[in-house]
Amino acid sequence: MPKVQVNDINIYYKIHGKGNPFILIRGLSSSLDSWAPYSIEQFSKSFKTILFDNRGAGRTDIPDGNYNAKMMADDTIGLMDALDIKKAYLLGFSMGGCIAQEIVLNYPNRVTKLILTSSWCGPSHGVVTPIPEENPFPKMLPLMKEGKYEEMARILTNSLFPEDYKKRNPHIIEKVVKNYMAHPPTPKGFEGQSAYVDTFETYNRLSEINIPTLILHGIEDKILPVENAKILAEKIPSAELMLFENTGHGLIIQEYKLWTQKVIEFLKRK
Repeated sequence: MPKVQVNDINIYYKIHGKGNPFILIRGLSSSLDSWAPYSIEQFSKSFKTILFDNRGAGRTDIPDGNYNAKMMADDTIGLMDALDIKKAYLLGFSMGGCIAQEIVLNYPNRVTKLILTSSWCGPSHGVVTPIPEENPFPKMLPLMKEGKYEEMARILTNSLFPEDYKKRNPHIIEKVVKNYMAHPPTPKGFEGQSAYVDTFETYNRLSEINIPTLILHGIEDKILPVENAKILAEKIPSAELMLFENTGHGLIIQEYKLWTQKVIEFLKRK
């Protein structure tokens, strides 16, 4: 398996295609298996597309303790160093968008363009779901500890998409559950990553991001409401904001073709 030692862990990664490096960072508890195959296929036609499992998830090591912002950013930079990548395009989904912000803020010379999808600036200024019952993450850890992984995966997936989409696309919902279950999270990794999300904060530093930035968000996002995208777009100089109608937190799956198209167009723009 393709693994490389970075800092105190071994990171699992995959590379598709050739061209300018393009690094994709996953969200809380998920592995690289959860990216839409269509998107990776399209990205790899133009870019050297690099996927990896964050610390605490998938086939990457799961160290003890709580993870923090610098640690998660340093993991990605360490992977870039190991692969001899000086600069890259960077895309982060959900928690991955948090990590991507920290990378740009701490290593501004390593990132050419930034894409934030379904993400936020942290809990102190960000907006959480107004209906606590719609947040799946507090319900997941007890099920994880009981070994009820499929029930846990279905609770998460249920929160990713609007009701009408789920009714019209049961086959896609089953694929999402299957991909998430390919390498389900462990309690130790989930708690470590959750601690990172709870302490992450970039609001007061967002004005320091001075590279081309694209922000993509679903208007019907129940996990990180669309107000979070508007905050990012307002605070990051010259950021572009694109909102997707009738789309939830699972934007990258629900609107995978349009999302992929907009990402490629942004990266290829001079």
